[in-house]
Amino acid sequence: MPRWFNAAVGLLMLLYPAAVYFGLRYLEPRWIAAALAGLLAARLALAGQRWMRQAAWAGLAFAAFAVWSNQVSTLRFYPFAVNAAMLAIFGVSLLRPPSLIERLARLQTPDLPAAGVIYTRRVTVLWCGFFVLNGTAALVTALYASFEVWSLYNGLIAYLLMGLLLLGEYGVRRRAGWRG
Repeated sequence: MPRWFNAAVGLLMLLYPAAVYFGLRYLEPRWIAAALAGLLAARLALAGQRWMRQAAWAGLAFAAFAVWSNQVSTLRFYPFAVNAAMLAIFGVSLLRPPSLIERLARLQTPDLPAAGVIYTRRVTVLWCGFFVLNGTAALVTALYASFEVWSLYNGLIAYLLMGLLLLGEYGVRRRAGWRG
């Protein structure tokens, strides 16, 4: 598949909360869930790594349930489900090394030094903490917040926090002199 197609699918996945927010004005929840399932099927077809396929399958199971339930409230739990799936994938990699971040680092630096292994393990733990906190916020907004607050947090604030974490980790890595 062309890289532009993969990028387009990724962008559409990021727009999920906005799609739910605006889509529910015109469509039943099942049709939004069906569109999500289509995007996840495309993501599955594009997934090269095992953990990406696992995440796509988990998402497809959720989307199938959302199609079946046809409930607005079900759609609101998708960001929580994504965080839970990512926590599971990252967490299992800590129990069964190499950690996920180490695997990704070895794509660029196959001969990763011992310090790099320790660092990538710590970064994996950091991401697990992020998924716990972000997943908790996603769950709280799904259960207790207005639809507008849910959309704002899960469609903007969560991505900004994720971006800050990525930039912060990149800065720490560069400052330490490790380029992997």
